[in-house]
Amino acid sequence: MTATGEASTYPNFAELLQRKGDLTGTSWGLFPESGRGTPSFISKKAVLEAKDCIRTGTVFGLDYPADAFDPGMSLKRRAPRHTIYSSHPAHRDDYLDGYYLQGSTQIDGLRHRRADDVGFYNGTPDDRIIEGTPDLGVQEWAENPIAGRAILIDLDGYRNSLGEPIDHAAGEALGLDLIRTAMAAQSLRTRPGDILMLHTGWCEWFLALAAGEKQRIRERRKASGVAQSREFVAWAWDSQFAVVAADNFAVECLPVVSGSPFQLPAPNDHGMMHQQLLAKLGMPLGELWKLGPLARHMRGNGRWDAFISIKPLNITGGTGSPANATAIT
Repeated sequence: MTATGEASTYPNFAELLQRKGDLTGTSWGLFPESGRGTPSFISKKAVLEAKDCIRTGTVFGLDYPADAFDPGMSLKRRAPRHTIYSSHPAHRDDYLDGYYLQGSTQIDGLRHRRADDVGFYNGTPDDRIIEGTPDLGVQEWAENPIAGRAILIDLDGYRNSLGEPIDHAAGEALGLDLIRTAMAAQSLRTRPGDILMLHTGWCEWFLALAAGEKQRIRERRKASGVAQSREFVAWAWDSQFAVVAADNFAVECLPVVSGSPFQLPAPNDHGMMHQQLLAKLGMPLGELWKLGPLARHMRGNGRWDAFISIKPLNITGGTGSPANATAIT
């Protein structure tokens, strides 16, 4: 690894699996900034090259309103209550109560998940993951925002073109083969440091439901997303993605696929990949992103990359945050 952290110098996933002890299958200690994780894959050269993705000058905000998912899939998160007050006739101020930072469009911080078998990313002690401590907090990406090239894989558009829409009501699991096939149909090639965006159409589908139907979907605990597999984790790392984001509830599908390879190492997450990606690889996950308008724009002009910036709220020790993501095509 060079001092500049050029992405091409990192080991592949098979080599990560050869690391010893608690380091097996992890990126712990490999990045020059220990709390930054895979956004370290984005070199200064990659940021400069990403400007070439701006061709039309069209700007897209990728965040839904803070109260969009009310009710949403989460059993605990609620929409914030917005209060406006005044101290005198010429003054207005406001605040939020009950603001769940991951209640709408979000980016998961590296302290969002602990690996059941080896702990928090980089072996950070459990007693450091509390309020007021900076370790693994989202302020890392607020003070030094994530910016570079993003690619959008239009799974929704591809499946619709086949006359086989994604079955969101059933919580369809979307395998790596589908992702790669859709990529090939779009003639997409990845670069080290890319921000991967998966357009499934789930958010627009869910938000169009009546409130009662949203409640029923939440109670059933079914949501379409990426099928859990070692192959997806290996592909995400070997592609050197800085971030994996999607327009669905958890990036991955709920419930997990039968025979998930992570049932044993991640029992508290029922076999999800979150622990592998966040706690072991240091790879941020973006959830509930507003990708529909961007996908339709890209479909119209046949270009599937964009310049993107991601700047979470600057909250010391935050476990997650609104993504505050902006794409420019």
